[in-house]
Amino acid sequence: MTVVKPASLTLEEFLKLPETKPASEYTDGEVIQKTMPKACYSRLQGKLIDAINKVTEAQQIAYAFPELCCTFGDRSIVPDIAVFRCQNIELDEDGEPVDNVFAAPDWTIEILSPDQSSNRVTGNILHCLKHDCQLGWLIDLDDRSILVFQPQQQPELFHQDDKLVVLEGVELDLTAKQLFSWLKMQAE
Repeated sequence: MTVVKPASLTLEEFLKLPETKPASEYTDGEVIQKTMPKACYSRLQGKLIDAINKVTEAQQIAYAFPELCCTFGDRSIVPDIAVFRCQNIELDEDGEPVDNVFAAPDWTIEILSPDQSSNRVTGNILHCLKHDCQLGWLIDLDDRSILVFQPQQQPELFHQDDKLVVLEGVELDLTAKQLFSWLKMQAE
């Protein structure tokens, strides 16, 4: 993760900067470039997005977006997966999503990379919860656990056969073990 420290940049100035690959986030005057995704991270991100959208999109319950820039509460963050309830997705006159999102996701999911600061990522999840987000996941590939955050509650650690808490109204029955089994690409 690269931290670029210009002389205290404002959010408005940050939003005018050219996009970077990987994406950059803005927190407290700092521009922080996210780390480049690796294979396990990308596989898990894709499988989880597919699983969520499979049970939510057709019924217009919610939609999971990969790497969507969300600007709110004096920050601009890019969750690994941002899930929005359909009624919270701003659409243009053609019924297409508006590109610039100025709201917290209803469910934010972060997949911790080895070179990321867990405190910085946790800080983004907590920021989302302060701004009407209903659920946050911090997925740790190293120890195969998911730390689940909900408003006004202590975080809970899930692993193995623990059934994961999902966004209310989303019918996704998933255990931590099942989620991490998606990393395997060959049958045993």
